[in-house]
Amino acid sequence: MNKWKNRDLGIKHSPADTGAGGAQDLENTLYLELKDGRVVIELFPELAPNHVARIKELCRQNFYDGIVFHRVIDGFMAQTGDPTGTGMGGSGQNLSAEFNATRHVRGTCSMARAQDPNSADSQFYIVFQPASHLDGQYTAWGQVVSGMDHVDSVKKGAGGNGEVSDPDSIVSMRVAADV
Repeated sequence: MNKWKNRDLGIKHSPADTGAGGAQDLENTLYLELKDGRVVIELFPELAPNHVARIKELCRQNFYDGIVFHRVIDGFMAQTGDPTGTGMGGSGQNLSAEFNATRHVRGTCSMARAQDPNSADSQFYIVFQPASHLDGQYTAWGQVVSGMDHVDSVKKGAGGNGEVSDPDSIVSMRVAADV
């Protein structure tokens, strides 16, 4: 069964479905450690090679460790990746858009950006439920394959903008092959 076709159809698959012979591809898997436990994210190097390479580079620099979820909208998404915690910061290296056919279903990981499609940097979000209005507008680079319940428990923001007071943070984010 073609896992990329499944993704385009919005069908969630398991970590065992991520590699040849049922073995997980650890070089293209992230371990996102949150206060309540581990979230496993499968990366999409075939669909967003530059974004995946940059996310892995930042993980290997421990960039995401301690960064807060500064914007969390209940029923929509949790956003993180800004070292200033304001939604205005980043790593200082913009990425050109790699929009793809991945549908934003529960657990899809995509890069946040400003109005300029080529302004993605280090900020990303994980959607809580399908968000078809994001399809083809943001670079999807991964999918949560386990631990989505831990993402669900991230502290939500108040109001429509999702700004969080006393936000939860990432404990660590690592490439599985390095752990």
